[in-house]
Amino acid sequence: MIRKYLLPVLAAAGALFAVFSVMSARKSAPVPPPVVQPAQAPFRSYIAGAGIIEASTENIAVGTNLPGIVTKVFVKVGSRVKAGDSLFTLDDRELRSELLVKQSNLVKAKASVEEAKASLQDYRTQYARVKGVTDSRAVSVDEMEKRRNAELLAEAKLESAKAAVIAVEAEVKAVQTTIERLTVRAPVNGEILQINVRPGEYAQTGALQKPLMLLGNLDRLHVRVDVDENDAWRFKKDASALAFIRGNREMKTQLTYERTEPYVIPKKSLTGDSTERVDTRVMQVVYSFDRSQLQVYVGQLMDVFIDAPPVAATKQPQEKTNRGKK
Repeated sequence: MIRKYLLPVLAAAGALFAVFSVMSARKSAPVPPPVVQPAQAPFRSYIAGAGIIEASTENIAVGTNLPGIVTKVFVKVGSRVKAGDSLFTLDDRELRSELLVKQSNLVKAKASVEEAKASLQDYRTQYARVKGVTDSRAVSVDEMEKRRNAELLAEAKLESAKAAVIAVEAEVKAVQTTIERLTVRAPVNGEILQINVRPGEYAQTGALQKPLMLLGNLDRLHVRVDVDENDAWRFKKDASALAFIRGNREMKTQLTYERTEPYVIPKKSLTGDSTERVDTRVMQVVYSFDRSQLQVYVGQLMDVFIDAPPVAATKQPQEKTNRGKK
């Protein structure tokens, strides 16, 4: 009797459980509140864009003209430097050995000049003696010509020795210049933002994925804002702009217009991923603000709102014009 009703009861229980699971799954989960409230636009009509903070000189990726092993780093992250200050230097032992050889060659070349001068003076004295003889029978014409040619040859050897000195001096200066190039110096006044090279590491030339050093002037910070190309025609450079720090909408600052990049570029999603996707095209507008107004850092993202006329208001004059034509 029990076996007769066991299977139908289990089937009914399974069906009820399936219905209960489906109904439970259809219930929408409660939306969790945001960790922080997003920034709200202070204008009735506006253009919104993501901005990234950068140095007023832009972020300068410092490189090296010559590859080599780093022997010393003179700065730390956050160090303030002036244009021409040493940042780091490469191993110069091989070049300094070459410089010693060139300098010894220079000493030898200068000695050759003195030797050529002495030889020239000797030949001039000999030629002057035979030239001053009044009796043509005492000195033959061949002897006269021989002494004269010897003097001319000595003069030529002196000029050649002087030219050799100039050539060796140029070689010494070339090696000294190369040694000087092994010390990388700051191109502008600024602050060290990042250091990716240390003593003992090999510094490569060219464009690197990670720059050897990152440098910029932070006396006044810039914000590079991506304005969607669909809103580019609404942008006015004299319009008010306000920037909010992500994570705290109470921290904000008024922006000062600096310039508009005249070339529209593909936008990259600022995800931090090395393979960021390109989803649209943007016009980049650069604003600035005083560093003392906000405690922010280079590379930090900001939400920027730019005052702009409503779309309907900007289209209305054109519609009126079209009606007038009709």
